[in-house]
Amino acid sequence: MAYKIEIINTDEKDRLINELGDRFTYGLKADINGVCIKLNTDVEDWKEEWQENWHPMPKSVHSHGRLFVTNLGGKEIVKYDPLSKTTFIFDTDYYGYVKSVALAVAGDLLEDNHNVFSVHGACLDIDGKGVSIIAPSGTGKTTTSYGLMRLPKVRLVSDDWHFLKFYGDSVVASNSEMNSYIRADIAEVWHEYDTIVKDARFDNRERAIVDVRRIVGKGNVRDSVTLAHVILLKRDNKDKNVVKKMEPKEALNYIIQTEYCNPHLLVHDARKKRIREQAYLDLFTYTDVYMVNTITTPEDSFNRVRKLLGIPESLKPRVLGEAGAIHRIKSSW
Repeated sequence: MAYKIEIINTDEKDRLINELGDRFTYGLKADINGVCIKLNTDVEDWKEEWQENWHPMPKSVHSHGRLFVTNLGGKEIVKYDPLSKTTFIFDTDYYGYVKSVALAVAGDLLEDNHNVFSVHGACLDIDGKGVSIIAPSGTGKTTTSYGLMRLPKVRLVSDDWHFLKFYGDSVVASNSEMNSYIRADIAEVWHEYDTIVKDARFDNRERAIVDVRRIVGKGNVRDSVTLAHVILLKRDNKDKNVVKKMEPKEALNYIIQTEYCNPHLLVHDARKKRIREQAYLDLFTYTDVYMVNTITTPEDSFNRVRKLLGIPESLKPRVLGEAGAIHRIKSSW
């Protein structure tokens, strides 16, 4: 965990709001999977990135959850009141934490009230079938998903966090953000993204919010998809198996051991543990699940995932970029 989380009660929430007073210059509302999350901040950078990041929520809609983000000159910490869904983020220099906590607040509410569950992972629509790529940070989730996005009939749902809703034995995944928060080094592996990286304004953590529709085309970003596959990633040099079919309970054990591959969940009580484990067990039961060990090159891992998903090696990447966004390649697969 990159920052400390402290659970507070509503009295402490009220005290903090009164103590902080009217220092919050900006108040902006975001639509996160139908949940209204309001950012209150006096940091202009956070205001600008928030506006680029999310679908806006009408001002007339009351907030379901709130973030108060400011710098007081102390240690980086997140304080959360689960009852009012109110979060305070103090003394961070990284918008990625603001974004992830906003998603976690929305996820907390959706989990409790609407049986909608959070996945910290990428989600793609591959010729109408959904794949969720779930992995701990640093194991190749982003590299693999952006590699797949270069191919015809592969469409982005979400590159970082998506929500699950169960309808019988069907699992529908939906996106969370209007625009993506990409890493500067993505073009070092996949040069097709050079254009969008060149034009982006990166922050002090080498991340930038970009509209990937500019490079993959508007028709290649989807709001939702029904999942057929889950790809779990790990990086373990002691395990020489690079690809393995996973049974539901085996996959669940991996998710539990890695804390759901999600360091941003805010509440970790027994009830949350129970409902999350059941949701993941259902996910792994209703989809095909594979583990890919990314101990070799990014290209090798990409090709293994590509093969698991039935995408032929003969299918060449489409042309990306401003002109490539409207380029069409016919394929028979």
